[in-house]
Amino acid sequence: MMVCFVGGGNMASALIGGMLKQGFNATQICVVEINISSHAKLQHEFGVRVVTGLKEGIAGSNVIILAVKPQQLHEVAANLAPLLSGQLLISIAAGIRATDLALWLDTQNIVRAMPNTPAMIQTGITGLYALPQVNTELRYTAQKILAAVGSTIWLENETMMDGLTAISGSGPAYVFYFIEALQQAAVELGFDHETARHLALHTFIGASKLADVSSDDVRILRERVTSKNGTTEQAIRTMENHSVKKHIIEAVNAAARRSKEIGDELGNSQC
Repeated sequence: MMVCFVGGGNMASALIGGMLKQGFNATQICVVEINISSHAKLQHEFGVRVVTGLKEGIAGSNVIILAVKPQQLHEVAANLAPLLSGQLLISIAAGIRATDLALWLDTQNIVRAMPNTPAMIQTGITGLYALPQVNTELRYTAQKILAAVGSTIWLENETMMDGLTAISGSGPAYVFYFIEALQQAAVELGFDHETARHLALHTFIGASKLADVSSDDVRILRERVTSKNGTTEQAIRTMENHSVKKHIIEAVNAAARRSKEIGDELGNSQC
């Protein structure tokens, strides 16, 4: 398998690093990156070939991973389309629908992927959607590549990608926001900044690991910590009185709506 990345930013770097750890050879990977200052970093860190031209980059590649910014993808697609010869295209550009890409690139061999930032430490989760014409072998190839940076989940309907974006794509920011609040509360209770950060982070890490290994629903785990008339019950009651859960759900729905809007804006306006 020969893989060409179009774009060498943070997520591309995360995928390359994960692929190398999973047994891919650096000679199997090429990166097309127009920013010359990024070449030395990519070559030094990963030992992969880095070029500036699309034609040179995709020569001999079976798989092309589109890792440019969503706003740049239409222009990249216009330059890439005449060069294609049946390769699998994997797009990790947020918001751009596979159906629009198929029109821009004049190919149906497209898998849309939505990884999240924990992919940078190989603990991400990626949602995948393949156009109906993508065969089982190509789906397996896409999954193998994205599984290098964490777990994967297949979506049978592309409209579900907006919901997945709102949950797992944007989700790390929600988690950081909660940790930020917990850390600030610790500081206000008298802890120094370093201790507050340690307490907040490890409370979240430990609780997440417990939820991951437990067969019980998270609601049950929460109830076990919430003793009647205790400190936790007081905290949960305060959150409920302020409709914290309701507002979180509303926020996620707002993110899903925005994901759909972005798909409409970037797709329909450039077809």
